[in-house]
Amino acid sequence: MTPSLTRASSAASVVLLATTPACRLSCADGTLLDRLGDQLAALAVRDVQVLTPGGALLPRGEQPEPEHAEPAGGLGADLRAVAKLARGSTGPLVVLPADLVAHTDALGLLLQHPARGSAALVSSDAEGGPLRPPVRLEGGRVVAAASSFHTVPQANATFRGVLQAGEADLASLADVAEELADLAESGRLGPVSAVEAVDLLLVGLVRAGARVRAARLGPLHADRVTGQATADGAITRLAEVDEDQVRLDTAVKDRDGFFTTFFVSSWSRHLVRPAARLRLTPNTVTGCSVGLAVLAAVWFSAGTRGAMVLGAALVYLSFVLDCLDGQLARYTRAFTPLGAWADGMADRLKEYVVYAGLAIGYAGGLPWQHGGPDGIWYLAIAAMILQVVRHAIDFAYGGSVADAAKVGALWAKPVRSLLEETDGRAGAPAAQGVLGLSHRLERDSLIHWAKKMIVLPIGERMALIAVTAALFNARVTFAALITWGGVASLYQLTGRIARSAR
Repeated sequence: MTPSLTRASSAASVVLLATTPACRLSCADGTLLDRLGDQLAALAVRDVQVLTPGGALLPRGEQPEPEHAEPAGGLGADLRAVAKLARGSTGPLVVLPADLVAHTDALGLLLQHPARGSAALVSSDAEGGPLRPPVRLEGGRVVAAASSFHTVPQANATFRGVLQAGEADLASLADVAEELADLAESGRLGPVSAVEAVDLLLVGLVRAGARVRAARLGPLHADRVTGQATADGAITRLAEVDEDQVRLDTAVKDRDGFFTTFFVSSWSRHLVRPAARLRLTPNTVTGCSVGLAVLAAVWFSAGTRGAMVLGAALVYLSFVLDCLDGQLARYTRAFTPLGAWADGMADRLKEYVVYAGLAIGYAGGLPWQHGGPDGIWYLAIAAMILQVVRHAIDFAYGGSVADAAKVGALWAKPVRSLLEETDGRAGAPAAQGVLGLSHRLERDSLIHWAKKMIVLPIGERMALIAVTAALFNARVTFAALITWGGVASLYQLTGRIARSAR
């Protein structure tokens, strides 16, 4: 089970589809329906309704008697009940089949994700066969889904039966559910049953154009069961996985920069659990990181060799805490808009405060005329302006990609998706060749890490500042930041021009 952590109440509403006899299979916690109810309570989900056979809705705890388990209205009635809930919901709505055996953290991948948008629980693990209908994923999204009535070409994952509709997609979910109910009641869906309700809803939502995030299970399990033997086997599989270890592993980014991956995250992960036990919040850790950066700037301002070495050590520790706050947030799922904003602002503040401390220490109290000794203040300001411009480009490009994706612009699609669509097509833009080559080179480990480093991410910048300040002086630090930062800017700008030109 998951560790005992303080959780904020989930904003999502959950409808448990208790429409199949399998949900009343026994387990150590009573029935599978009881077990799911306890898991939702552990995830601080307060709004839970149970959809019984024939479309009747009951608050959790008021479960129907077993003798009423036979469907009264069938799939159509169930879908109309989901549509009614979607139209009345004011936040994300999760459709959860009650014949599911899953890790609590697997449910948390949807219920506690900060985006709160539409998402589906999927797995790329083929072990045991495709227990649920296949789906195709591109760029972290479900772009095609199947049911017994629909097929998916080039499927690369399976749907595990849990679907969340974000607030923006509730109307689409309701429309899809009502349309499917009409088709089911008229017999145009063929011999489908209530078991497939959530599968059909995913198909409809994806085909309606909703952006459905693929919530990947990874080592966790989520299986729908049909009998006592399969239920017992699924529960046994859950016990074979250390859920807390998986949570810790996923809290540490696996696609971070070179310095962060090998010189910070390799050991900062061991601080996550102690920080959680001490009930430190991510914002508290962010504040400590800022404090260490300010102390580093104070020591840098002294300008002596000993002070420069100590300041460099504090810069490194400040960055360790900067990584730890995100790891702690993902481990405890303590996501807040304030925390995200504070983390981004703190990164900028720490870096620029350190620049000021370095320049003050190098100037040694001399006047500012002509930029100080060796033009140190000009260099400090140039390094700061370069970083401001780089951040502005990053945010502007990220916003334009998001806007372009909403209207289906080709250049906003992932590289792999674009290459699949244009394979064999004459006259494809030359930019596609550049991007395709870049994608193939990613498979080489050395080139992969070189590409990570060349863009001078924050980990590499903090390492550059610490090493050059400790071994040399502030002038060398600023010269290195400007040189490497300039190369990084040209590299990123070239790549983005090539990407948007396809």
